[in-house]
Amino acid sequence: MGGSLKIELARSSDVGDLVTFNLSMAAETEAKGLDRDTVTAGVERLMEEAHRGFYVVAREAGAVVGSLMVTPEWSDWRCAEIWWIQSVYVRPEARRRGVYRRLYLFVRDLAEDAGNVCGFRLYVARENRTAQRVYEALGMRRSVYLMYEAP
Repeated sequence: MGGSLKIELARSSDVGDLVTFNLSMAAETEAKGLDRDTVTAGVERLMEEAHRGFYVVAREAGAVVGSLMVTPEWSDWRCAEIWWIQSVYVRPEARRRGVYRRLYLFVRDLAEDAGNVCGFRLYVARENRTAQRVYEALGMRRSVYLMYEAP
């Protein structure tokens, strides 16, 4: 794959793939069915409002085979941004071929160029051991924080 894979910021023409990836990820990782119209509106809004974040895609032969979303969080403790990596998805036929690694390294380079990013965070389902091993292989480590949420 290496040479034929192109990593870049997503374009508005990628909305359909990004929506499909989000629906697929929710179904695969949490057995959740999401509303396509809501997800479409969410993806489109992020694409239109750059301050909310951005998507990065991996293309192979012109087709999107993987993506992730980055959303910034301001850290007053560090006077810098933490970039949350979210909505990670790689098509099943492209998995275990370094797609996520290339997406992550691209984001890491963007963060270095931005100059105001102090780190990365992501969350992963406790039982998703495969993803955890990938993140650890890229130098990420389990956080000391637990995550809580309310609907």
